[in-house]
Parts: sequence; structure tokens; C-alpha cells
Amino acid sequence: MKTSDIKTGKLYDIHCPSCGAPAYYDIRKRMYDCSYCGKPVGIDRAKSEHKGFREISRKKMRESLKNFELQKAVCTGCGAELVFDAGDAVANCSFCGRSLVRKAFVNGDSIPELIIPFSITPSEAKDILADWCSRNKHKREARAITKRLDDLNGCYLPYELVRGPVRCCVFRIDGGSVYDCRGFVDKVFVNCSKKLDNGLLDAMEPFDLDDLKEFDYSYIAGHRVKTGDISGDELVRRVDLEVGEDYKPVVRKVMESKAVGVTAYCDDVLRMPVLLPVYYLSFDGYEAAVNGQTGKVSVKAYKDSKYLILPWWLKAILATIAGTAGVALGMFLIGAERDLMLGASVCLALVLIFVFFTAYSRQKEDTYGLEYYRKIFTSKGGPYIREGKQLVQTKEEQTKPVAKPVFYMNLNGRETEVELSFSSVLRAIRAFVIMFGVVFLPVILALLINGFNFSLLNLAGSAVWFCIAVPLAPVFLIKYGRMDIYDNPWIYMIAPDGKKKRYRKKRDPKEVQDILLFIKEWFKPPLLWLTLVLLFLFGSIVYLTAFGFVE
Repeated sequence: MKTSDIKTGKLYDIHCPSCGAPAYYDIRKRMYDCSYCGKPVGIDRAKSEHKGFREISRKKMRESLKNFELQKAVCTGCGAELVFDAGDAVANCSFCGRSLVRKAFVNGDSIPELIIPFSITPSEAKDILADWCSRNKHKREARAITKRLDDLNGCYLPYELVRGPVRCCVFRIDGGSVYDCRGFVDKVFVNCSKKLDNGLLDAMEPFDLDDLKEFDYSYIAGHRVKTGDISGDELVRRVDLEVGEDYKPVVRKVMESKAVGVTAYCDDVLRMPVLLPVYYLSFDGYEAAVNGQTGKVSVKAYKDSKYLILPWWLKAILATIAGTAGVALGMFLIGAERDLMLGASVCLALVLIFVFFTAYSRQKEDTYGLEYYRKIFTSKGGPYIREGKQLVQTKEEQTKPVAKPVFYMNLNGRETEVELSFSSVLRAIRAFVIMFGVVFLPVILALLINGFNFSLLNLAGSAVWFCIAVPLAPVFLIKYGRMDIYDNPWIYMIAPDGKKKRYRKKRDPKEVQDILLFIKEWFKPPLLWLTLVLLFLFGSIVYLTAFGFVE
């Protein structure tokens, strides 16, 4: 599974030390492969090349700085630090509106080495944001922003560009084992600003790396640059979190569930500071951003939204009430008698409470309470491109390229690439066949001993069995069906040539021995007498079902 289908900027390519051609990461081999001569490039070699490029770029920046007169300003409110042309009249912070204190700009160590220049002019950005406001004039945010469009300011924001191999631990929140997978991420940008809203900035992505350039101070003419202000530990945390979020959509497909947890580990990714073009507007609790390259708009909701997360046991109770009420309403509509309706509802409730308590009790994360969040509104459509002198929006939206993860498991003492299958038609049929067999076990045995003579069959003989088996069948179906699916997926081993082979775990002889010992205990006093009574009762049920009652 190579990532050569993912286009990247040349400045961020890894190159083969032998021939100089770009190398692309192979998830299965866990190293980069040269696209020309095929020779491998190890991760350590890639990191070394990356470090060398950064040192050369930093030296160029120091030389370039001598030709520019720059200043910096520190906000008295949010603490943001801005770098700008000495002749630029800057009075207030672009992010909180507070006053700025000017200082001398001494060196460029706080400026990243890469930059994506602005492609959209300030007047075009205002028109794009005004168009969004016009299309969403029913929103409070749009009406407020319309009055403050002139306060929209362009600024280069500090990001960390992340590209490379990742390792993830994934699990289904509703139960199951934890699995290890590896993949490759590209075009992941992590905001390095402490005070700015990460969700708002994420929503206006992605950026196109084809426009990635080596930084030159001439790019910031007429624009301001915000320097990064988060700690190294916070940056590492943000990178892991951002990569995990980016990988969730592809992991959900594999795990066959939206309720998945992903913990990403990014020790081997290549990270490079980069400046991204953003038009930002912030006032009185309203925040909006326009992507300075693509024109995508993101607007943060003025007020919090909230939703209630219920504990699993309350979900089970509410589901039982809803199911019972639905059946009772149906019986009422068809004119059922009150006593019948009441009795049936009570019996159904007793069954459903077992079923739903069983289903919801497997939930891994037992969090509950009132959760608050802010909605982020975004514009529709694709990026803006320039056709001649006119700016035109394309229809197709951009998406981040994310390589399909490769899962690994320790099988027979060796790490093996696998493919997981949680649910299938065959497994569903098997579960229902088992449930049918348990419910109708006396009937099946009765037909065997009476020679499949249906005229002699008397279902009333199995009434006691049905009273026990029918309520318990869905409980066991959910409990053990879910456990079997989530904890024991079908595992297919992937050979180097891509062929799949079903892996079947060998049963531990000790497990078989424990089962046999458990059965033997039931045939030893004092349990022996209970076993004989139960066998007699079950035999009587089968006989009465097969031949009816003797008059």
C-alpha cells in the first residue's frame, strides 16, 4: 500500500540518497521506497534529510532578513505576537481587538521556513464572506458579521505541517478488543496558536500543498505574521489528537461503527513549521475565518449548543419503556381488552429490560451529563480559482487524502498483517440458527424420535420450555452475539502477495479440560441429583411434545 497516489509539495518530499528521485512511504514495509530505482529509504534517513533541509532554510532566512525592516507587536489582552512591515499601521490586535505594544524584531527564529502565500486579495475575501452572510442571513452570526466586514484582516498563522507514518490504537466504544493499526497521513496542519479556536481553523481546511514555498520575507508585505505560542508538549498533544481525528473516518469503515476511539502515536512523522494564509475576524464573541488560499469560510456559533449524554442503565430503562409503550399502543388501537393489554405489557417489559440492560452494559465509556459545544458553520463548494482576472469557485469540495490503515495482530507469536471482518450475512444467519435451535430444541428432538410424524406433534408439551427459552433467547443473542462479533472478529491473514487466508485460533487444551471438569462436577453428588431431575424433566418435555399427553 504505497502513498505515491497522494500528491505532495516538492519541498516536503523525501528523496532517495542514491538517485535523488522522490520516495514514497510503504505502510507494509514501514519505510520509504524510491519511485525511480526502488531502493528503500529508512525513517531515520528521512528524518535526517528533513533536518538538513530545515537548517539550510533557516540560514537563508537569516540572510534574507537583512534586507527587510520589520517590527513586532505584543497584544496586551490575548498575548498574541505579530510581525509586520515597519511602515504598517497596526493599532489593535486582529484576534481580540485589544491594543498592541510595539517592539523591535531582532531575528527570524520564530518564523517558519515554509509558507503558502495568499491567493485571495483582502477585497475578494470580504466579498466571499459577505456572500456567505447573504446566503445565511437567517443566522445571528451572519447578520452581526455583515456589519463588521471591514474589520476582516489577513494574517499568516503558524501551523505544524505533519506528514508521515502513524501508529494507532483503535477500539469500538460499544465494546470489543483494542486493535493496532498503522497508516500514513498527509496534509495535516496543526494550529500552533494558544488562544485561537482550533475547531474554527480546522473547518476552513484543507490547503493545497502544490503552492507550498520556501519562506521569504517579501511574502509578508501587506500582511501580518502571528508567531506560535504553545509549548512543545502541547504541540505534541495537538499533533497526536489532530492525526487521530483525521484517521477516524477510515478507521470507522474498517471497524463498521461510527462509535470508535482512536489514539494516534506520531513519533515517526515529519513535522515542519509552516505559515498559512488566513483572513480572521473576531469581535464581541463572534469569530470568522476565510482560507486565504481556497476561500473556504468557517464561522463559529455565537452561543453554546448542548446535548445530554445518558448513562447506559437509563438508556436501557427508557428503551424498555418506549418498546413496551409502543406495543401497548398497538394493542389499544386494535381494540384489545384492558386485562390482556396490561398482562402482555408487563410480560414484554420483563423481557425487554433484560434485553436492553444486556445490550447497553457492554458500553466501554460510561460518561454522562450535559455536554456543551460550539457549532462551526462552513461554506459549501470547492476552492476558488482564478480564471484570468476573475475569481471563480469550483464545485467539487477538497478532502484530505488519508491512506487506508493496515491492521496487525500477534498471531502464533508473530506480528501479522490482518484484515478484520466484524459482521457478515453468514455470521448473522448462524446466530439466528443457534437461537432458533435453542428455542425449538424439544420440538426438533421430538420429531427425531417420532419419525417426523407431524400429526403426533403436540407443541403444548413444550410450553414450559418456551416460557423459559423465548424470553432468554434475545438476551443471549444480544449478549453473546455482540461479544462474538466485537471480541472475536473473523481474522484474515494477508500474505506478502496479497492473498487472504482465514485464521482460526487453536483451542487451548486447558480450556477444553476446564469445560470437561465443569461438566463432570454436575454428575457428582450433590449436583448429580439436580442433574438427573433436570434431565428427567427435559426428557418428559420431549416425549410429551413427540407423542402428546396420554389419556
